[in-house]
Amino acid sequence: MPNPTPREQDPDAYLVHRIRDGDTRAWQQLIDRYHGRLIAFARSRLTDGAEAEDALQETLLGFLSSIKTFDEERSLETYLFAILRYKIQESLTRRRRAPKAAPGFDASDDTPMPQEPATRETPSSVAAQRESIRQARAVIGGVLRRLIEELRDRGKLEDLQAIELLFFVGLRNREVADRLGRDEKSIAGVKFRALNRLREFLADAIAEGQFDPTSIPLQELLADDAGIASIWRRQRLTCLKRGTLGSYLLGVLEEPWQSYTKFHLETVACLMCRANRDDLATVEGGGTRRELPEQLFQSSVGFMSRAPESESQT
Repeated sequence: MPNPTPREQDPDAYLVHRIRDGDTRAWQQLIDRYHGRLIAFARSRLTDGAEAEDALQETLLGFLSSIKTFDEERSLETYLFAILRYKIQESLTRRRRAPKAAPGFDASDDTPMPQEPATRETPSSVAAQRESIRQARAVIGGVLRRLIEELRDRGKLEDLQAIELLFFVGLRNREVADRLGRDEKSIAGVKFRALNRLREFLADAIAEGQFDPTSIPLQELLADDAGIASIWRRQRLTCLKRGTLGSYLLGVLEEPWQSYTKFHLETVACLMCRANRDDLATVEGGGTRRELPEQLFQSSVGFMSRAPESESQT
């Protein structure tokens, strides 16, 4: 049986490969695929429609300028949202408006993680430390994902809601209990059991040789609420699929998923999922400005870096 093509393995990776080769049609496809959700996100943060479109245009240009170094292990959607968030902050600064913290959580990667070595260290040791941090993030993300999947499989979505508010949003036990209408002791019990499971999963990962615990103290990372929240955001551990959001908008999701989706959108207020929801709602309502993707394409295609002719003929 032949190996799957990049398109079959990951459509986003396929588009990135083609764009790197100067394929303008692939660039058009990427714009068509992502412009709706990105402009919805920009409009949720910027009140001026033209300013939001400018931020999106700058995001696309920023992606093209960094495509050669784009890490394909990272979600393309998350990467685009991260660039857009930065462009929005730039826009607010240019207008001399203090950036206001909107409710909800987005693709921010600016939560402090373990500090990199001091400048007196050698370049090789700095590189090694960065690789250790990358591996640590991957392992912590893996154990968090395992916990989330376990709760989903067991239908314990109410406990998942509590954990999301505790670890991702960063609320205290009392605040979570008030939000969910539960007893504070029951929330403390959910947190206690979750941390125990995470430690068990972490021990499994270390025993399987996924990480050397002497390079980065993973147990300390696991106790760092800010670090967990940052990893949760970067890997979008509880973000909803567009198919799920579409079913939610149509009102055809069965319980408890209908309630959980509403919780994620309204209580957690995940801005990336809300942007996807708003995009789907706009398309469903026939309100998409059809000339926008073409305008974005025409204004950015000239910035594509094309591969040398010798490479394109091989």
